Amino acid sequence: MSAPDGSPVGAERSIGQLFASATTELSALVHDEIALAKAQLKQDVKRGAVSGGAFSVAGAVLLFSLPMLNFALAYGIRTWSGWNLAVCFLLSFAANVLVAGFLGLIGVVFAKKAKKGKGPQKVAASMKQTAGVLQLAKPHPRPETPALEDRTPAAIEAVARSSS
Repeated sequence: MSAPDGSPVGAERSIGQLFASATTELSALVHDEIALAKAQLKQDVKRGAVSGGAFSVAGAVLLFSLPMLNFALAYGIRTWSGWNLAVCFLLSFAANVLVAGFLGLIGVVFAKKAKKGKGPQKVAASMKQTAGVLQLAKPHPRPETPALEDRTPAAIEAVARSSS
């Protein structure tokens, strides 16, 4: 077995090699995650399109079957009441107008709620608030190290010897 950079596993590698290997693996992982997200999104869009098409066809079938329902309602009223057929068709039409009015009222109520919702504005405000919090965040305090000029040449030489 060998590491991604080609060196044998178990062999000691330098910090630079380890960092390069980790960076390469992390980059590959990110690319794979992006590819997976794209594939899942493509599949979800495809399912949504099929679902929308099925609902559209179901709505069209229902729309074309409404005249049959109106005839059945009118003839049912005539059979039940014995009234004139024209009056029965007018009652069937009135029932359709009442249902359409009720559905229109529901549509108006939901349109007003959607107008008041302001969903995108809420998201933008939340993002601004998060950005404001992050701007106020302070990094963790780090121990102060003496400036390079303050270090003694002996300490610099000792570090140079230990790293070689």
